[in-house]
Amino acid sequence: MRIIELTEDTKKDLLNSLLKRSPNNYGQYEDIVAGIIDTVKEKKDQALFDYTLQFDKCRITTETFKVTEAEFDEAFSKMEPEFVEVMKHSAKNIEEYHSKQKRNSWFDAKEDGTILGQKITPIDTVGVYVPGGKAAYPSSTLMNIIPAKVAGVKKIIMTTPPGKDGKVNPGTLVAAKIAGVDEVYKVGGAQAIAALAYGTESVPKVDKIVGPGNIFVALAKKAVYGYVSIDSIAGPSEILVLADEMANPKYVAADLLSQAEHDELASAILITTDKALAEKVSEWIEIFANKLERKEIIQKSLDNYGYILVAANLEEAIEAANEIASEHLEILTKDPFSVMTKIRHAGAIFLGEYSSEPLGDYFAGPNHVLPTNGTAKFFSPLNVDDFMKKSSIISYSYDALSKVHKEIELFARKEGLTAHENSIKVRFED
Repeated sequence: MRIIELTEDTKKDLLNSLLKRSPNNYGQYEDIVAGIIDTVKEKKDQALFDYTLQFDKCRITTETFKVTEAEFDEAFSKMEPEFVEVMKHSAKNIEEYHSKQKRNSWFDAKEDGTILGQKITPIDTVGVYVPGGKAAYPSSTLMNIIPAKVAGVKKIIMTTPPGKDGKVNPGTLVAAKIAGVDEVYKVGGAQAIAALAYGTESVPKVDKIVGPGNIFVALAKKAVYGYVSIDSIAGPSEILVLADEMANPKYVAADLLSQAEHDELASAILITTDKALAEKVSEWIEIFANKLERKEIIQKSLDNYGYILVAANLEEAIEAANEIASEHLEILTKDPFSVMTKIRHAGAIFLGEYSSEPLGDYFAGPNHVLPTNGTAKFFSPLNVDDFMKKSSIISYSYDALSKVHKEIELFARKEGLTAHENSIKVRFED
């Protein structure tokens, strides 16, 4: 794994390299996605069946499209009871964490007859996309459905691509049932996003779409945004480890590889103040990478987006971490809590050598759907608020309005909106 000195130039080159992975840079696929969306809007279910045959090599019909209770039961029968219990434990942690995020409506009444407030209500219907392909993701199923359940969403529709045998991965189905999904349909890709956004004979139209996916899914979510809401346009996974001489190089190497194995575009970066640690981490990465099952993917990821940056001091390392604004940030320093207070931009922050990134992926409770490609500077992890909407409440009495009506009329008049002015003024005419 390449080791380079952290300078303004190397940092700039790194940021430019990482930004190339953004879905916003894959415009050549937008026409393909737009064509798929238009076809689904026109042909509805039949388009979904045709695309599933084309892309997933699986023939789906109206009778086999929706996952049945018998298929859920079959999925449970195929899963080791021990793993089912692990998923239930994880679900409990996720629910407990997200329950603390839930907010209530509030009202502020004053003696002059003014009542202001905010009414908070859940979104009615949410669509959850769960990818298939290179790996099954029951963890993503839990992470996307449970916050919606905590928020009080009335109906949760899940789509996920089937295998060639017409079956959905049993782990994904078990996780969906544990999380409390209402309906599951066997369709993936941009066509699934189109179905959720516009509705078909079988798939209900939803109000919001959440969940990760490949570039076609990301571009489809981008295309339907505005007609429905979306969580974000997720890019490839990434990890940044911030470490000093106290860090265990074996742990650091293992944690970097935990993200590199996701796909060839995943990014794994170490920023350290210790050159000796950098060299030891590089050695351990080579040892581990040769033993791991997804070593080809890991190697491509490291070749393209793997970096070990050696900083002159911890302050310089922290500033670089803030500029990168990584999806996952591990702090393995002498005093990680002190360093954490200086971090402004990160999706999820892991403190100390026993808080490795997979703890957040699977079990701790905070959501693992996180901002990528530097968007942690202005986006947050998926949370209960993503499934809520807020309405402003305004109520003024005659006395309350009488004290300010001339100010409102002046404001409206200065904007040239005399009907606005008149709406207030008529209430105080003899």
